[in-house]
Amino acid sequence: MSAETLASREVPKKENRFKVWRQTRPFWAGLFTMLGGVPIAYLPYGDLRLGNVTLTMATTAGAGALIIGVLLITLGLTMWFQPLVRVFAGIAAIVLALVSIPVSNFGGLVVGFLLALIGGALSASWAPAPEKEETETEDEPAEAEYDGEPAHADETGTVMTAGVPDQRDGATETSIDAKGGRNSAG
Repeated sequence: MSAETLASREVPKKENRFKVWRQTRPFWAGLFTMLGGVPIAYLPYGDLRLGNVTLTMATTAGAGALIIGVLLITLGLTMWFQPLVRVFAGIAAIVLALVSIPVSNFGGLVVGFLLALIGGALSASWAPAPEKEETETEDEPAEAEYDGEPAHADETGTVMTAGVPDQRDGATETSIDAKGGRNSAG
């Protein structure tokens, strides 16, 4: 199955379920957004021990960083399970990533900021694959090329040539002038 092959709308086989699920939503956008939320939420509360030295990044903005991190993780899950709101979730993730720079230790030491920014951009730009067109079977003939001959006439007697009806008899020069020279849509 190539990258250009569309996902089937049928019930997938057991080994293909995850692949089909992943292809019908902004999977990588949600993953990057959730991974970006983890360092933003964790770093203000976590500490790093190097031998006898403890490195703590505790700041007064710890609550704001926790809220931004949890919201980014929630937006990542929303991208996965509600793909219809992907544009809103993507833009919200970008805004939260930008807000995390001053609030949360430079956006989780820039790692969380970059991951959330990439995830938001992927989500805002993702579009679902178009519906797979039905392929022609042997029972259905292919649409014939126009050879200049009338194809068939409908029940009113209007001759249809290659799927395009002939011009109607009701349009005359006086009816065009009566409408001020404008074409009507009906």
